[in-house]
Amino acid sequence: MNCEELRDHYERYALGVAAQPERGEIRAHLDRGCEVCTSGVNRAIANVTPPRRSSASDGSGQKRFGWAPFWAAAAVLLLAATVYFGGRERQFAEDLAQSQLRLRAQTSELAHLKQAFAMLNAPDTVAVSFSARQPITGNLFVNRDGVLLIAGNLPAPPAGMAFEMWVIPNVGKPAPAGMFRPETDGEAVHVSRQRCAPGDTVAVTLENEAGVDQPTSTPIVAVPIPAASR
Repeated sequence: MNCEELRDHYERYALGVAAQPERGEIRAHLDRGCEVCTSGVNRAIANVTPPRRSSASDGSGQKRFGWAPFWAAAAVLLLAATVYFGGRERQFAEDLAQSQLRLRAQTSELAHLKQAFAMLNAPDTVAVSFSARQPITGNLFVNRDGVLLIAGNLPAPPAGMAFEMWVIPNVGKPAPAGMFRPETDGEAVHVSRQRCAPGDTVAVTLENEAGVDQPTSTPIVAVPIPAASR
């Protein structure tokens, strides 16, 4: 930075409250003997430091101790401390909020995994593979409590979109079975408590991330549940 850009920062430098990078730039100018900055900082020091005044009331000619510079310095330090600790408090609040969000996400993910393990370990759970019939690989695990989908090679949904699972009966309307998003590697684990019966079809469509009541797109996964699975 040149001297003209630093001119407005001389007084803050003299008070010791100049911010970076101006403080470091002024220090560098002074270290290399810059006459403009040296003169400017000296004037700033003179302006922010009131001179001591002599007492003439008692004719003694003795100088009184001036408290003004100390009160000014104390005010500057108080202001700096207020700004610093205020910033630290805001940062702490933001960090705490982020930690709480991560904790809630981890708690939700743990509950999701517990449901998935419960489905896999249930004695009446039957696996239905669809890896040989569709580009997207995976398995459905079906029992009396619902459906577990474990899939791979899922495409990343566009912004504002997500995948929605459906249980489509032989007769009647498709029943929504929850929204989900795949991981960055295309894998997804989704558990639904929506029950299905032999002959029903479990399907996955791409929908608005808020969810819809009926499918609006062609299923990217559609797996019939055979009668032998119940």
